[in-house]
Amino acid sequence: MTTPLDAGSAATLLRGKSLRVTSPRIAVMRELSEHPHADVETITRGARERLGSVSTQAVYDVLAALAGARLVRRFEPAGHPARYELELGDNHHHLVCRSCGSMIDVECAPGEAPCLEAADDHGFAIDEAEVIYWGICPTCADARKGAPDRA
Repeated sequence: MTTPLDAGSAATLLRGKSLRVTSPRIAVMRELSEHPHADVETITRGARERLGSVSTQAVYDVLAALAGARLVRRFEPAGHPARYELELGDNHHHLVCRSCGSMIDVECAPGEAPCLEAADDHGFAIDEAEVIYWGICPTCADARKGAPDRA
């Protein structure tokens, strides 16, 4: 999302999915618009700054409701806590640095959504493919080049 979500826009999105408009839901959505790929700890900290107080359990409950309504996307790269982002309907994937853990969005793999076709779908009606690309980001690669060899 290019511009942060304001409270009115968040409320409109919630109503569009027939969800109650609550302060914790708006706070979580606004946090995710400003901090995509956030973990629960980061979302909770930001929601508390916005609201004064909110329990971690309340944030988990909000995220579950928003994910169930397909307003939020949850993904969990191996070895990392679950991450969340607003569901923008753009069908993108993620690139994760193996060294520092930074994550960025990357365009969908070539082809139509869900981007990949299973060799055998076993009768499933596939509607999404989650792709996570792993590598070393330029900052970590540069740091490795400058580091003394420890072999």
